[in-house]
Amino acid sequence: MVENLGVQVYHDMAQGLRDVDVVLMLRLQHERMLGAALPSAQEYYKYYGLTAEKLERASPDAIVMHPGSMNRGIEIDSSVADGAHSVILSQVTFGIAVRMAVMSMLAGVKV
Repeated sequence: MVENLGVQVYHDMAQGLRDVDVVLMLRLQHERMLGAALPSAQEYYKYYGLTAEKLERASPDAIVMHPGSMNRGIEIDSSVADGAHSVILSQVTFGIAVRMAVMSMLAGVKV
């Protein structure tokens, strides 16, 4: 179980966000969810979407991450994705560079 690794599991997003330094959102992959037991997009957003109000529970200098591409209004509110706490654009940009470097190393390409 993940708890054995020192991770605390929360089933209430508001409680889980309290005083955190980093909020890492994940992308819902609709293309892989045929037949999955998920609520409607509106219900998912209500319980699991990151809004400015929910983010207020985090540390004042918390950062928000998301691997992209974002489903705005479902996973994350645009005001949060584009807000002062967001490092999403940098995360995606640097992620591309890191993947390119790893692939170059694996392919034996000298840069």
